[in-house]
Amino acid sequence: MQIIWQDLHHSQLTTEQLYQLLKLRNEVFIVEQNCVYQDIDGQDLMSENRHIMAWQANQLVAYARILATDTQLSIGRVITAPAARGAGLGNRLLEKALHACKQHWSGTLPIYLSAQAHLQQFYGSFGFIAEGDMYYEDGIPHIKMVLKS
Repeated sequence: MQIIWQDLHHSQLTTEQLYQLLKLRNEVFIVEQNCVYQDIDGQDLMSENRHIMAWQANQLVAYARILATDTQLSIGRVITAPAARGAGLGNRLLEKALHACKQHWSGTLPIYLSAQAHLQQFYGSFGFIAEGDMYYEDGIPHIKMVLKS
């Protein structure tokens, strides 16, 4: 079945799209990973932040959020729906997120992410390098990574 990709500024999100992205993040980051934390952090609808989404049969199957400041970009909430895993969507999602960074910010800002430690090699394959030591975020080992422009 065909995947439809979207790169939207938060002001372009419909109520249904916002509901589905929050539902998917809750399903995986809170329920599946058994991690109680405040996912709705006030940043989804701020500034020039963007949402990268993949849809299949009107269901959100992959998602990432790009947070923008004057000095850096941060890719986060990178997620593939459990039913859609194993189809390479994670690779395509990160490619789409990096393309959005270049398209909307001309590739002039460093791009950061807070990677779950077991995904360091995955992000490294896109050119991200570890910066600093491993740390725990909500009980899960993470590493800060950067892709410099």
